[in-house]
Amino acid sequence: MNQYARQTQLLYQGHRISGKMDEPEADALYLTSAFNVKDLDEMDFVYDGGGFAYNRTNNPNRTALANAMTYLEGGEDSIICGCGMAAITTALLMLVKPGDHILSDMTLYGETIDFMKMVLEKFGVEVTFLDFTRLEQVRAAIRPNTKVFYTETVSNPMMTVVDIRALAEMSHACGAKLVVDNTFTTSVMVRPLDLGADVVVNSLTKFYNGHSDCLAGSVTGSKELVKKAYDLQVLLGTNADAFTSWLVLRSLRTLDMRVKKQMDNAQKLAAALEHDPRIARVIHPSLASHPQHKLASEQFHGYGAMLSIVMADESREKMNAFMRRLDLVRYAMTLGGFRTTIAHPTTSSHGDLSEEERRKLGITFGLVRVSVGMEDVEDLIRDFREALSVYD
Repeated sequence: MNQYARQTQLLYQGHRISGKMDEPEADALYLTSAFNVKDLDEMDFVYDGGGFAYNRTNNPNRTALANAMTYLEGGEDSIICGCGMAAITTALLMLVKPGDHILSDMTLYGETIDFMKMVLEKFGVEVTFLDFTRLEQVRAAIRPNTKVFYTETVSNPMMTVVDIRALAEMSHACGAKLVVDNTFTTSVMVRPLDLGADVVVNSLTKFYNGHSDCLAGSVTGSKELVKKAYDLQVLLGTNADAFTSWLVLRSLRTLDMRVKKQMDNAQKLAAALEHDPRIARVIHPSLASHPQHKLASEQFHGYGAMLSIVMADESREKMNAFMRRLDLVRYAMTLGGFRTTIAHPTTSSHGDLSEEERRKLGITFGLVRVSVGMEDVEDLIRDFREALSVYD
């Protein structure tokens, strides 16, 4: 299907076309824990990767979604996991062993940091957290046992942008692998593997699914690395179920149309709020005030549907009043859905960090993360401005 445009291919990736007259228009759903075989010869064929035997090892819906994610992220193979954290943990455990060292960006999803500190370090893996936008600091922190560089394309929730190509060159020069979490941007904006990354992880729960109705994750890379991740996944049981895989594959059909609308809305909302006196700062890569605006313009196709705003008044009373005053926009412990939602990192995703750690990252009580949806953008702008009136 390589002769077709991306949007056309999105409609067919993972769809099994047999040419039969009675083939269903919708993708089939395989809600079974096991598959039958005729004899031992067929069992050998299945075990060699030629079919399906047991749901934890393989399922047609999970395979179809893996094929679609491999196409979207430009890799050689993928595995599908039960959630974004399952993808992150499986990928990292696949790449490191006791005595190894990870260089990690310091501004990440809070539970990724927790996993590195509370689990990996417990089993003898050293982790150094630093600002990946300062490449000279990253280079200076490399050790002989550094095996992994870990980053997000756009950080959560500070929206910093890293130079993926430069990090790939640096990591490969010392024999390490670059792992990139592409959740905030998706392949609509960038394919990190094209820029030199070795492994891409995604929380499919977010933009890829886009309907806020299931949890899933993915790991994409070379066949060799993904085979290692798959072997580990089978033992850990981090795989996604058939129905979830079916739901996400259904949602992928409209990925480009959804995310492009959301990115356009986010850019317009950021511009509309940037000079509002009740807001101290708007953080979105589309703005000239963003410290990595030039890099984002060169590296991405678009600027993303995630932004953060920092209130001029950081009191809890005013923050609660602002949230209650919003009409369309709701608080949600997730992101990437077709409706606009907000979150408060200090009391949610980064609540386990100390006040000192959050301040170092720039996460203050007044910071609100916004996942921009597909509403009419003028309705969104009006909703935010009316809710901001509580600060007058």
